[in-house]
Amino acid sequence: MNKSAQSVFIEYMRDNGFAMTPQRKVIVETFLETEGHFTAESLCELVKNKVPDVGQATIYRTLKLLVESGLADTIDGLDGTALYEHDYGHSHHDHLICVRCNKKIEVFDEAIEKRQEEVAEEYDFKLTRHRMYLYGVCSDCAE
Repeated sequence: MNKSAQSVFIEYMRDNGFAMTPQRKVIVETFLETEGHFTAESLCELVKNKVPDVGQATIYRTLKLLVESGLADTIDGLDGTALYEHDYGHSHHDHLICVRCNKKIEVFDEAIEKRQEEVAEEYDFKLTRHRMYLYGVCSDCAE
């Protein structure tokens, strides 16, 4: 039986001695409602629209906990800005990133996944996870 993302986070918080405060609850709910790739700043804006007195530091710390709990993942933007996306309950994918407009395209390719496993096996290396970013120019910018 699959657990809900919120129950996974609550369990993670309890197991690690953190309290699930009302502010964290709003941050987690807002994170889970937000699809796609987004910055911490854009999440802050969404949270503050709901609860204006939530501090930015609380939002950043909660984002860190979301990553540690396995609910969120980060993508390194070209400008050094971290982008966040849902991880728990979402299938693995890699990213194509446009070096001109910073557009991100999610891709899954079984041949690439299989080859990564073969490479790891060739080097007697046990994969636990991976990320792949392919940088280039999207069709909109190539015109």
